[in-house]
Amino acid sequence: MKINHSEYKILVVDDVMTNVLLLEVLLAKEGFNVVTADNGRLAIDKIGAEKPDLILLDVNMPHMSGFDVIKEIKKCSQYREIPVIFLTAMNDTDNIVRGFELGGNDYIIKPFNRDELMARIIHQLSLLAAKRIILKRTYELKKTILARDKMYSVIAHDLRSPMASVKMIMNSIVLDIDQNKVDPGIYELLNLANKTTEDIFSLLDNLLKWTKFQIGKQVVIPQQIDLASITKGIVEVFENVATTKNIKIECECDAEHANIFSDIDMIKSCIRNLISNALKFSYSGGLVKVRLKESNDDYIVSVSDNGCGISENDQLKLLNISTHYTSYGTAQEEGSGLGLLLVAEFMNKNKGKLWFESEEGVGSTFFISLPKYKEFVNAIPNP
Repeated sequence: MKINHSEYKILVVDDVMTNVLLLEVLLAKEGFNVVTADNGRLAIDKIGAEKPDLILLDVNMPHMSGFDVIKEIKKCSQYREIPVIFLTAMNDTDNIVRGFELGGNDYIIKPFNRDELMARIIHQLSLLAAKRIILKRTYELKKTILARDKMYSVIAHDLRSPMASVKMIMNSIVLDIDQNKVDPGIYELLNLANKTTEDIFSLLDNLLKWTKFQIGKQVVIPQQIDLASITKGIVEVFENVATTKNIKIECECDAEHANIFSDIDMIKSCIRNLISNALKFSYSGGLVKVRLKESNDDYIVSVSDNGCGISENDQLKLLNISTHYTSYGTAQEEGSGLGLLLVAEFMNKNKGKLWFESEEGVGSTFFISLPKYKEFVNAIPNP
């Protein structure tokens, strides 16, 4: 990596003035900015005042050796990343090893070769320049990501409320309209508009939650909740959506109460996403089954459909964030791929699990399990 020598300052530390003058002349001739110190204590002061980019450091100096100097440098977080090249007549292996163990970046024996010295200095400064570029671009990237996530959050938040209203209006229109009194083309358009508003609202809701999760603002607030009641309520809401696609939805709860200690909004979001996906990938006339079962330590909610299913190859991509897998529904509904990723994240945050079984052309079943909250179960009186 080519560097501009005039942009870098080198501190030369040596108690022999002829060595200091020689290095000062050599480095200045190469275009570097040079500052000097003839003892270790002065070197520490110069580092704070001059903030050099690299230090050429003698080892054998009175009062404070080069090894003592580098120990002081490494104690300060502000200066410990400054590269240090030991330049000394001490050529025994023990001292060379010690120099590197204390954090030295290189070790050159006096008398030195001018070309070798310059090559090693330029090498260290090139590494420093590359590191600074990486740090700068990392900082810029973090700012860009933060600004992007904030924009996504604002957009999703501001659009969610009006889209929720449009969704409810479209659901009501499609359910209340008499198909026999409306032109078939108009009726089809209304159905399409209803499906589109459902998809947009789902996307906005997932986008808002995903953005909050990525920027650390999606806080988990666990509380005592009844998973059976929540599941039944969500299924009731989706009955209208299922009707518009001519799909039957059934709910079966093996336990009258399924009490857990979890974040209610996250759990509702998980179940909504699973049912929404089941409807999306089911054909007209199909059946979606939602079932809550009880095991020894967990409650398991499963959502099954007899729709298009998932190929073995695509199953490997499904819960992998790096592949960002998504596909079209049976009515060509377009998805974002965020729904299942959110479910996986929310399950992890609530000590739950997500898994699935699927066969292409037969259908899919998605499962979530959550640990029982036994203290809460014991506190509920029998009806």
